[in-house]
Amino acid sequence: MQDAPRENLLGTRRFGPFFWTQTLGAFNDNVFKNALVILVSFGIAGLSQDQINLYVNLAAGLFILPFFLFSATAGQLAEKYEKSRLIRIIKFGEIGIMGLAVVGLYLGQVPFLLGVLFLMGAQSALFGPVKYSILPQALHPAELISGNAWVEAATFLAILLGTMLGGWLIARSYGVPGVSVVIVAIAVLGYLTARAIPPAPAAAPDLKINWNAFSETWRNIAFMRSNRTVFLSVLGISWFWFYGATFLAQLPNWTKLNLGGNEQVVTLLLTVFSLGVGLGSLLCERLSGHRVEIGLVPLGSIGLSLFGIDLYFAAPGEAVTTGLGAAAWLAQAGSIRVLADLMLIGVAGGLFIVPLYALIQTRSAASHRSRIIAGNNILNAAFMVASAMLAIALLKLGLNIPQLFLAAAILNAGVAVFIYGLVPEFLMRFIAWMMIRVLYRIRVSGLGNIPEEGPAIVICNHVSFVDALIVGGSVRRPLRFVMDHRIFRIPGMNFLFRTARAIPIAPAKEDPAMLERAYAEIDQALKNGEIIGLFPEGRLTPDGSIQPFKSGIEKILAANPVPVVPLAVRGLWGSMWSRIDSQLRRARLPRRFRAEIELLAAAPIAPEQATATTLEEKVRAMRGDRA
Repeated sequence: MQDAPRENLLGTRRFGPFFWTQTLGAFNDNVFKNALVILVSFGIAGLSQDQINLYVNLAAGLFILPFFLFSATAGQLAEKYEKSRLIRIIKFGEIGIMGLAVVGLYLGQVPFLLGVLFLMGAQSALFGPVKYSILPQALHPAELISGNAWVEAATFLAILLGTMLGGWLIARSYGVPGVSVVIVAIAVLGYLTARAIPPAPAAAPDLKINWNAFSETWRNIAFMRSNRTVFLSVLGISWFWFYGATFLAQLPNWTKLNLGGNEQVVTLLLTVFSLGVGLGSLLCERLSGHRVEIGLVPLGSIGLSLFGIDLYFAAPGEAVTTGLGAAAWLAQAGSIRVLADLMLIGVAGGLFIVPLYALIQTRSAASHRSRIIAGNNILNAAFMVASAMLAIALLKLGLNIPQLFLAAAILNAGVAVFIYGLVPEFLMRFIAWMMIRVLYRIRVSGLGNIPEEGPAIVICNHVSFVDALIVGGSVRRPLRFVMDHRIFRIPGMNFLFRTARAIPIAPAKEDPAMLERAYAEIDQALKNGEIIGLFPEGRLTPDGSIQPFKSGIEKILAANPVPVVPLAVRGLWGSMWSRIDSQLRRARLPRRFRAEIELLAAAPIAPEQATATTLEEKVRAMRGDRA
């Protein structure tokens, strides 16, 4: 985290123009898409029901198809060229596409309008990699979670409002001219906001573009797989779109058959779900403390399953009364439960995807970030298509829509267990995040001094048995802690330490073989570019004072000259996890529940200056008289 002054992001040129450009684009897409669907379904005379069904399904497919065809190329363009200029070109193209849409609306030619929809999908596919890769260039690391939260919240609300406005406008007597004016005006406004986006330099200006979309797609996926955490984060985001598409695609029929509502109820449910995603995205910013907190991802996945399962029990059978308007339906028993479940599924979704997007942005190499986002968009589209195919198959096998929801919620739980088994860092961060925030109120300062990439050592005073959780749960990058083997083996805590790949160590006179193994693991971790966490005192403080630092840190630095970042924990002495009573079995509960503690970080110290004595003096000064 970078200790930059906190700003209102929407009021900054770094973020505000991009935010409005992205939001207006999502809004405009959905005004036109829904106007087209309603026009085909109700507004064009002479179409048979078979033609209507064909055109409606083609509309969905033609908007997704460009993501398969153009995302790989779009990712390369976003790496090679300056991004603000690319955005202006893409948004200028939107004006032309909307001009074609106006022609199609006045002619009433569905095939022509479907061609326009395909062009809109192509424009969105080109914009996607630029959209997410420009944020890490424009924002401080501490602002990245906020930026993603605002983008996700606004996108879902723009989709909802655009869908509602498109359907409402096309149903008016002035439907075609009304939609025409809106889509062209919004496209022009989006281009004007794009002109205010500040320059974002090309990440790979010498990149040679591979115009073969299929081979480039496989190359992107192969590159993503080389970074396991990033790849599984992409799969997690794609899974969310699979899960969300399963629910949203069935919403109209489910409302009609199981809730007994009409189109007003469908709109109400869509509104509640979209508001939930927006709320969850913004709540993510609040809960994460403005940091990329992947510990929220398991919390989101738990919510997706829990409230998805409850949605099945809220309306498991067919409705007795049908055709109810919004007011009449709200008067029915159980309606509030349905709304609450949909709202909370949306909240859980926001908590789930915002940290994953931020994680991809921070853990991806800058030179490949746009291409990874392009690969993410391709997989998102593939998962949404797979969602539709699976839903069709399960419904043909005899499941009803509530049972389909139940199956998706249970499948989500299985996917979560699988992913967290492959990357335990998510689960470990979640448990650490929960423990820290239940027991304490933590204030952090200076964590931006920890390098964003490359090897480093973090050292800290050793006050309690949960110091590793406090530090590891607060620092954005994963830490490999070196800890006393007796603490490493504490029942219950051992799972967390093993999951975090902590390195147990013992004194030479106690277990020389373990000591040598520990040094070998530390050496390899630093060579791999990881961060090592050390408690140089070698043991917990018995009286609250800082004990002399051991010379082991000097031996490590002699073999691996890397920067050392001093940290100090303040306020933990006296808690149930410290040795205030000299023995762990006599430790007492904290005098104040959720006591305030502090974690401070100083500027990195060069390896040639980082002696045990120097580091001890620095940590003593930082901690002061608050143990």
